[in-house]
Amino acid sequence: MGDRSRHGGAVSDLSRESAFILRETRSKAPPLVPEIRLRLADEAMDLWQATEADLGQIGLPPPFWAFAWAGGQALARHILDHPEIVLGARVLDFAAGSGIVAIAAKLAGARDVVAADIDAYARAAILINAGDNGVEITAPDTDFLDRGAAGFDVVLAGDVFYERPMAVRVEPFLRAAQAAGAAVLFGDPGRAYLPPAGIAPLANYDVPVPRAIEDRDIRVTRVWRFI
Repeated sequence: MGDRSRHGGAVSDLSRESAFILRETRSKAPPLVPEIRLRLADEAMDLWQATEADLGQIGLPPPFWAFAWAGGQALARHILDHPEIVLGARVLDFAAGSGIVAIAAKLAGARDVVAADIDAYARAAILINAGDNGVEITAPDTDFLDRGAAGFDVVLAGDVFYERPMAVRVEPFLRAAQAAGAAVLFGDPGRAYLPPAGIAPLANYDVPVPRAIEDRDIRVTRVWRFI
């Protein structure tokens, strides 16, 4: 299924996660951000089952890294259209998934970009996607919810309010980053656990999304800031 031509060498020479991604995904341009190419899945359930088979485990979380989620697409589009937000800045893309927002930040002129995700497959996908787009991004094995966002000028987060356990940790993390002086923006298409107060929209986007992961073809998605 995958296209290995950009990555050279045999799949066996790569990490297990990288080899899996190159084998099971295809390089595509997200519809709202055609400037960026990502390794994405064709079918959600097929990739989920393949991930479980690769690890020999059942009940794994969905492969969030293999889809261009609405919040990430909107935030990436906003950054590319407003490069002054990240120009020359040290940027953290929190819960980066595919790395679409991190890549957009680097393309827009960020000095350093760290893409944070606790999923090893996501970190591998981020590095592959960064290479495919000709940018350099760091993807450390660090839980920034525990570490905090000290040292970053800008903190970005796409589609992070999709479940309660995540939301109750992410909101104070992002608010603390803003209180410490970082510019904080997040993209969200109206997920169930988006903070109900203390936020303000910066931009609206109609984001095409696959039916495999959403219940509609277009999601109206906003880029938000805290107030």
